[in-house]
Amino acid sequence: MRDKLIQGLNWALMINVFFVLGCFAWFAIAVIGRSAGVTLGLDVWYSLWTPVMQPAIGILMAGAILSGITSWVSKRLNRAG
Repeated sequence: MRDKLIQGLNWALMINVFFVLGCFAWFAIAVIGRSAGVTLGLDVWYSLWTPVMQPAIGILMAGAILSGITSWVSKRLNRAG
C-alpha cells in the first residue's frame, strides 16, 4: 500500500514538473513575442501567476523535499535494520 502511494505521488510530481516547464516555456515565448510586438498571452500568464503557477511551483518544491526526506529515512532504516 505504501509503495502504491509513493508511486502515485511520484507520478503526480512528474506531471507537475511538465506543467511548470510548460508554463515557463509559455512565459519565455510570450516575453519574446511582446518584445517583437506580437501578443502571445503574457497578460493572461500574469493573471494566472498567483492562483495557478505559484502553487504548482510550491507543490513541486515541497514534493522534492518530501521525496528526499523519505528516501533518506528509508536508507537510514534499511542500514540500521
